Amino acid sequence: MLTPLQPPGWNTEMIVLIGFGLAFLIQLFYYGMFFLRLAFWRKPDKIRNLPPVSVIICAKNEAKNIQQHLPAILEQDYPNYQVVVVNDGSWDGTKEVLQRFEAEAPHLHVIHIKDSPRDKFSKKRALTLGIKEAMHEHLVLTDADCFPAGNQWLQGMAGGFSSETSLILGYGPYARRKGLLNALIRFDTFYIALQYLSFGKAGIPYMGVGRNLAYTKTLFYSVGGFKSNDHIASGDDDLLVNQAGNRNNTRMALSQDAHTISQPETTWKNWWRQKKRHLTTAHHYRFIHKFLLTLYPFSIISFNAGFVYLLIRESWTWTILIAYLVRLLLQFVIFRRIMRYLGQQDLLLLTPVFELFFLVFNLLVYGSNLIAKPKKRR
Repeated sequence: MLTPLQPPGWNTEMIVLIGFGLAFLIQLFYYGMFFLRLAFWRKPDKIRNLPPVSVIICAKNEAKNIQQHLPAILEQDYPNYQVVVVNDGSWDGTKEVLQRFEAEAPHLHVIHIKDSPRDKFSKKRALTLGIKEAMHEHLVLTDADCFPAGNQWLQGMAGGFSSETSLILGYGPYARRKGLLNALIRFDTFYIALQYLSFGKAGIPYMGVGRNLAYTKTLFYSVGGFKSNDHIASGDDDLLVNQAGNRNNTRMALSQDAHTISQPETTWKNWWRQKKRHLTTAHHYRFIHKFLLTLYPFSIISFNAGFVYLLIRESWTWTILIAYLVRLLLQFVIFRRIMRYLGQQDLLLLTPVFELFFLVFNLLVYGSNLIAKPKKRR
């Protein structure tokens, strides 16, 4: 039952209302300061700078993926590029597959590394070796289990380099499949990208994804490569961006032809393990990044909890309903624009439900990592 607005005084309802109002204002701040910038991104009319680049791919037991996806990398519409594939101690036939490709593609350079059980985090070792042997200063990174959205991918990524820009953040969605798990995986990927891309647009880059990332050798060596985090199982992408990125040297590559696409996990168990690995590096971020990334979900929890409490108590009903609808409308308008050019518009109507789901789910993953660390992936 809707009741007239009557100040209840300094009681529990008033305290909750103040918390609800603060959470609402924080939400408006994030939408106006960050997400709105991303929503009104426009594709550049013309790419003018196409420097020579080296594409770096690390592969460990990826024979099938190399066979399927490497041709698309080798057939990019780009004037001068090299592809460096580091075979990181594979024993599944990856070496033989790469040898066949190398015999036919003069711009492919393959590095073979023997498997070493003493090397805990071999991807960082493999990536460092690939960067050292790369022919060109400008690097574009992707993974062996990814494929580019088209033959303009390399132009879309490397075309962002300039005398000022040495770091480019790309987007790497997962392929669309049927089922709830696939929808959750794709929404999670979009939601993470929504934050790191919009923060990057605002001059606060804090992470990127290794399946679609570009930077220069100079930038890589300026922070000592992976020396500061080589004891961590993951972080070859986000921690590097966290160290090296700033408002002056970072740009985003957002057009759909600059995307790389990955095959999603198909079981809940494997996805849970993947999430545990992905959430092991956030506590190594800079303080300002951790603060902003914590404040945002906390405001969502406070906003929804305050809304439910005040609605049940029938206190300030019209006020909270109007605030809730304003926030929902703002979310739909902004997310619709972003989802459209990121190719995830089918998830729009599920956003309010999935957003709340991941608030709980991510807390469970964080808690699980505190109890039992995820297994190290080599």
